[in-house]
Amino acid sequence: MNNLITRVQVGPRMSQIAIYDGTVYLGGQVPLHNPDGDISSQAASVLAEVERLLAEAGSNKGHILQCQIYLRDIGDISAFNVVWDRWIPAGQAPTRTTVQALLADPRWRVEVSAIAALA
Repeated sequence: MNNLITRVQVGPRMSQIAIYDGTVYLGGQVPLHNPDGDISSQAASVLAEVERLLAEAGSNKGHILQCQIYLRDIGDISAFNVVWDRWIPAGQAPTRTTVQALLADPRWRVEVSAIAALA
């Protein structure tokens, strides 16, 4: 067993990725590139970033074990789910929590964090 913790894209308050014992932990991803977009465009942007970070860590969206989804307005869940359903591989949906939450930037409609196994 390798007990080393690997941290990637380490900032003053958080790491974007932490890897320990075959598990990848992603920090919350927000729509930095389109903060004024609607829920569908923000969801697509955030999920693309989750996918990119997983690849950087040596994993992929088919290896997600758990996903936490924070919506500014829970009324956006149907529109979010349309994007999610196209994104997640069939038969590989992880455990998931979706809640309404106040997000750090009032323009953001969604934030997603994930835990995945290494591929």
